[in-house]
Amino acid sequence: MRCLIVDDSAAFRTAASNMLRRAGIDVVAMVSTSAEALTCTHDLHPDVILVDIDLGPESGFDVAEALHRAGPPAPSVILISTHSEQDFADLIADSPALGFLPKFALSPESIRRLVRHF
Repeated sequence: MRCLIVDDSAAFRTAASNMLRRAGIDVVAMVSTSAEALTCTHDLHPDVILVDIDLGPESGFDVAEALHRAGPPAPSVILISTHSEQDFADLIADSPALGFLPKFALSPESIRRLVRHF
């Protein structure tokens, strides 16, 4: 599985990348903006894209929409956040993302489970 991480926290990107790589997930890029995410998706064709809901001045929901529109094929987007899923339940449900994972529960298994489910 090839993964792109979109998060404005360099520390989180590094920690998540290290965890995923140890589990055999190929992290093809780590970026912090929607423009970088779109470019990397076009150039690298990741299987799954982890998108932080809160990207500083940008919304992860907008990034998920832009990535979906940039297909086909539309990439598998998983929204992530330090916030609770309940805080964004309606927005998550209305987004083209496969689902949501809280950052504290992010794991290779949880990613694979969401991707397999769809």
